[in-house]
Amino acid sequence: MGRVMQQIRGAVPSEKRLSKEAVTSIVLHGFFQFGASMSSVFLTLYLWRLTHSLLVSGMFNIVVFLFTPVGFALAGWFAKRKDRMVAYRIGIVGFVFFYLLVILSGAAVAKYYVLFAVINALASSFYWTAYLTLMYEVSNEQNRMRYLSLNMIAFTLAGLAGPALAGLIISRMDGLKGYMIVFAFAFVMFLLTTIGSLRIKTLQSHHRAYYLHLMFLPFRKNRNWRWSLIAYYIYAMLQGLMMFLPNLLLYQATPREDLVGYLGVLFSGLAVLTGYGFGKWGKLRFSKRYLALAATGYIVGASLLLWKLDIVTIVIYMVLYSSFNVIQGNILTNHYYRIIGELPLKGALRIESIVMRELFVNVGRITAILVLLATASNLTGPMLPLVLLAAAMFQFVVVFLVGERGKGGEK
Repeated sequence: MGRVMQQIRGAVPSEKRLSKEAVTSIVLHGFFQFGASMSSVFLTLYLWRLTHSLLVSGMFNIVVFLFTPVGFALAGWFAKRKDRMVAYRIGIVGFVFFYLLVILSGAAVAKYYVLFAVINALASSFYWTAYLTLMYEVSNEQNRMRYLSLNMIAFTLAGLAGPALAGLIISRMDGLKGYMIVFAFAFVMFLLTTIGSLRIKTLQSHHRAYYLHLMFLPFRKNRNWRWSLIAYYIYAMLQGLMMFLPNLLLYQATPREDLVGYLGVLFSGLAVLTGYGFGKWGKLRFSKRYLALAATGYIVGASLLLWKLDIVTIVIYMVLYSSFNVIQGNILTNHYYRIIGELPLKGALRIESIVMRELFVNVGRITAILVLLATASNLTGPMLPLVLLAAAMFQFVVVFLVGERGKGGEK
């Protein structure tokens, strides 16, 4: 086995090889995603089973996205003044507390869903602020596309296994007992992630000052950075809808939690294959073509839903979205990390840049969900596919906002 691993490692060019901390970060993220995918998918269905209200489901996500930028700002301060691993562990402990509270509260989650949404947002903010910063630090321009692809594969494989196991557990239990067991599994996985994070060292940095209040200055002056943030806003409009709608649509069409989980395996498997292929054969110089292809795929899928909303068209749409979202997300992340290195202080503003990105991402998510709630009162009417189609069509704007590397950054 050791000889095989050496041969595999030797087949990778030296400039694209990953450090031990890069590998560790991918493994830990896989543990985290396994717990998160088990729980978050079925937290949406749990709320739906308790309320059968699109308004409650939508408002839960709006509250999450509303408080996430606040959490990112706080987490950024912790990461800058202390260390990104301090923020990382606070986020994991926050998830442990969140799901422990879900287990203890039971059906009361529906009554106090706003409080649960706030806790979820703050825990998520601390985790993702730290992890997105860590992704930047453990990779470079030579190996970043490979790192992001491997990270996506681990993330998606965990997201593949989690919903399948959760769906199996829930289908074997009466009432809502299965949901409680799933949340308990997530609790354990987050604990393991916290322990594993001790393997990543803290960093001593001379740049402890937190410049978040000054970040609108480079937003005005640096055109490439400004456009990339606007691109994330548009990208997030579709992503925000897809963070909770697919599970509700699938459950409405089946309605079986285990089948929702098994279909999640299919979608995650396609994302793994796409991530592997894109990491191996994808070329940065074709970024605009890939983004245009992704937008086209989204539009085709949403058009099918507009024509007919049933299990077949929902699955086809999810197949298209799962595949193209990997490509679109990889390109946007790679592009944004490259621009971070071109900002003042040459990468020292990475935490502030990530906080700013999340502000635009969450405003985009909130915008799309508010439009959905204002136009669609249920899951079966014609307005829901129309909102998805509009969000898909907007993705063509991203193609023009993600520029090629070169001149013209300051403007």
